[in-house]
Amino acid sequence: MKALGKILGLLFLGLLLIIVALGFALTHILDPNDYKDEIRQLARDKANLELTLNGDIGWSLYPWLGLELHQTTVASARTPDQPFADLQMLGLAVRVLPLLRREVQMSDIRIEGLDLTLRRDEQGRGNWEDIGRPAQPAKQPEVAAGQTEPAPVPEGGNQGAKEPLRLDIDSLTVNDSRVDYRDARSGQQFSAEGIRLTTGAIREDSNIPFKLNALLSGNQPVLRAQTDLAGELRFSRALKRYQLENARLSGEASGEPLDGKTLAFTAEGQLLVDLAAQVAEWNGLKLSANQMRALGEIKVRDLDKTAQLSGGLSVAPFSLREFLAGLGQPLPPMADASSLGRFEMTTRLAGTPTSLALEELDLKLDDSRFTGRLAVADLARKAVRVQLKGDQLNLDRYLPPPAQDASAGAARKAEVKGAEASAGQGDTPLPKAPTQQAWSTEPILPVDRLRQLDFEATLDLGQLTVRQLPVVNAHLQANGNNGLLTLQDLRGELFGGSFETQARLDARPALPLLNLQQRINRVPVEKFIKTEEGKQPPLKGLLELSADLATRGYSEKDWVEGLNGTASFVLNDGVLPEANLEQQLCMAIATLNRKALSNPPQSKDTPFRELKGSLRFTNGVAHNPDLKASIPGLTVNGNGDLDLRVLGMDYRAGIVIEGDKREMPDPACQVNERYAGLELPVRCRGPLELGAKACRLDRDGLGKIAARLGGEKLQEKIEEKIGDKVSPELKDKLKGLFNR
Repeated sequence: MKALGKILGLLFLGLLLIIVALGFALTHILDPNDYKDEIRQLARDKANLELTLNGDIGWSLYPWLGLELHQTTVASARTPDQPFADLQMLGLAVRVLPLLRREVQMSDIRIEGLDLTLRRDEQGRGNWEDIGRPAQPAKQPEVAAGQTEPAPVPEGGNQGAKEPLRLDIDSLTVNDSRVDYRDARSGQQFSAEGIRLTTGAIREDSNIPFKLNALLSGNQPVLRAQTDLAGELRFSRALKRYQLENARLSGEASGEPLDGKTLAFTAEGQLLVDLAAQVAEWNGLKLSANQMRALGEIKVRDLDKTAQLSGGLSVAPFSLREFLAGLGQPLPPMADASSLGRFEMTTRLAGTPTSLALEELDLKLDDSRFTGRLAVADLARKAVRVQLKGDQLNLDRYLPPPAQDASAGAARKAEVKGAEASAGQGDTPLPKAPTQQAWSTEPILPVDRLRQLDFEATLDLGQLTVRQLPVVNAHLQANGNNGLLTLQDLRGELFGGSFETQARLDARPALPLLNLQQRINRVPVEKFIKTEEGKQPPLKGLLELSADLATRGYSEKDWVEGLNGTASFVLNDGVLPEANLEQQLCMAIATLNRKALSNPPQSKDTPFRELKGSLRFTNGVAHNPDLKASIPGLTVNGNGDLDLRVLGMDYRAGIVIEGDKREMPDPACQVNERYAGLELPVRCRGPLELGAKACRLDRDGLGKIAARLGGEKLQEKIEEKIGDKVSPELKDKLKGLFNR
């Protein structure tokens, strides 16, 4: 038995030596370079490839089945003169004996100088799409008469019952490689240059460390990014589970969107794709972009259907102003240069392939805090949905700073000063109609953007400051679609009163149309009147206003000059500060009575219980035909025009004199029967900001009154003389003549 074992051992050793000798002979006697033509033809027939082998082929047979290619190009057989791959060197080797056990044990795989050029033509066809298809598909055997067609073999045959190949590769190295993609139809171009990839041992169910470096670039827009990706890859084909652990992507980007600036970015975390459960996760997410830092997690389920995204994101406080400046996105001038200095956010993420929502949003911007929801309902159409509640927002901080024109300001002050001096004298001519331009001609509406908007917004604020007006409990609801913007509701409380607004902007026509419905209830009117510092407003009172207006155009000037519509107003508890009309009227009455005032009214202001009227707007001019005011001691009826185009007025008022109604009236200011119901004419003409200072008694009207009073006096004397000597008809005719 021992001799038999020895003989068998020697026989096995001999066979092994023979195999080694044969392998040596095959690898040294048989030269694969002699079969390049056969290899090229095989590539054409089986893979539809045009293979060009410019370099030598090196190979080994045992114990490693090795292959080494040099200077090789690959093209589609359809376009053999347009290679899509150019390879400087490929080296790999596989152990022979493990292949018998369906195990792939490979040494280092090395790829040097791979240049991959991918192209799509005008018809959208790629130069790689024919690869792997036989040049001429094999014909199906004909079925003889009377025979049944053989049943198709299920894809994969019985291979599903076999054990899958087990991979065992010492490492993979790719150096100095490049991928370039161009689409002739869209003009898009992407490339990855300087590709370097190194890995550790590649084995299933084991962590595979790797590092990948590349320079990425694109042309729409022009953008370049140097990227580095490192981590540990782990996969299980049986479980259909793929993990990327301790992943870290970092780099720097620059290009047209950044306007010459550089963006430094990093992304870290643990990634998982489980195709059996059809889920993907990114846990331990860490993001940074320049000074911005964020943490979170992302999960996607139903990968085989309509994918559903969920997760959370938290952004640490940072300066949004500095961040945008670092991205080459400078902000427009704002009234507060420190605005957008602080931003932070936490939110829950939800989305699909076509939408993204920030649910349970908690956002802090400067001194404001907002909670609610932000969403893009359709990413392609940029359909925005907003539902927010905030504690406060000072919108004035983010508006453009007020324009300061020193020359225009000086001219305006000189004009007002001259008008005030003229009004104060009382016997000088009225100032000429104002010509000072009051409204900006700069376009306000970005029409092209408005026509693309698709949004729905609901906003509630505890306090909103806009144009220095503090609005409490502000509520806004608006929507826009394809150039039609609707303000469904804008309401709030203002200085103890309230307001409500609805509006519609139609940006679809060549000249945008604007409609406005405004309701104001008991809001102090003096808060809306601009005056110089330290000066009283020309009018005070609680305003009630109802307006229905329409206009068109792009700028403030267009809107004012095209303003049409109607409005009605009531001003309760009103006051004309620093304008004692009652005293001036008493002086006029005393003059007519030919008496001197002994106890003139000393009040500096003129109060009135009610001021009301209606307005009809025609191309920027507001006509008021029915002004009525109730003032202690007199009643005012007025009519005239307010020219909003230049902020001027031309107004006439008839004052019905009631006399001194105080407890101790001045005898000189008593209205006798002759003056009962008499209207004293007042003319107000000039800039609106002068208020009552632009008003004085109308001399022409006073002359008519004096003539009327003289006629009545003459009539009384005639009646005393003639008594009943004339008929009543003649008396009426004489009375009418005197009245004329």
